[in-house]
Amino acid sequence: MFRRVFFALAGLFVMGGSALLAGDSATFVNLGFSADGSVYMFAQYGVRSGTLRPWADLFVVDVARNDFVAGGRASYTHDRAIVAGQSGSGAMHSLIARNAPLAERYGVMFPNQGQPLYIALVGDPALENKPITFRDFGSGMFYEASLVETIEGTGANRRSSFFINLRSTSPHREVRNFTVGSPHIWRNGIFSNRIRQVLISPSGESLIFVIEQKRVAGNTHDIRYMVEAVRF
Repeated sequence: MFRRVFFALAGLFVMGGSALLAGDSATFVNLGFSADGSVYMFAQYGVRSGTLRPWADLFVVDVARNDFVAGGRASYTHDRAIVAGQSGSGAMHSLIARNAPLAERYGVMFPNQGQPLYIALVGDPALENKPITFRDFGSGMFYEASLVETIEGTGANRRSSFFINLRSTSPHREVRNFTVGSPHIWRNGIFSNRIRQVLISPSGESLIFVIEQKRVAGNTHDIRYMVEAVRF
């Protein structure tokens, strides 16, 4: 139990503390799965570096389709700047409150957050896009994953695409291979994609890859988050 708590807190520090490294950086928030794990909800929030206005994004994902559900995206930016000592999380709370019917419609339960199977800490191979391994001790499943990234262009014209090669091995040595995401989707302005965390739903049938993305922002970069999902 101590080990789980330690890594969870360390992961929150790494992901939330990334705001120290860039001008406009998001904090990732896991909002939970539906009871059967078929739908996943997450948010990100931050503060606009130019205006100091807090902002938040909310997403609801159909895990099997690895795509947003109908009406599954919402954003909010507050009309006033934060004051010293505030994190901008208030924008996220406002956004969640406004979209409570969305969570209810898809059966998302906030306490149903699943379990982290992998959290990238400083020096971890995922931060260099090297293969990673992790295990679900509950089911005995063993996983190997690698993010394959392509970058094009320079400066403000940079863009990227990526996908994840995933291999699962059951306790009975049954091996399955998956391609998670699509290399055909190009994202303008994004020049770095890294696996920051892997979550498994309480049902054990859905795997979520939390991806940290760096995007061009003048002479520096912003940090945002997205997910890639796979349903077994």
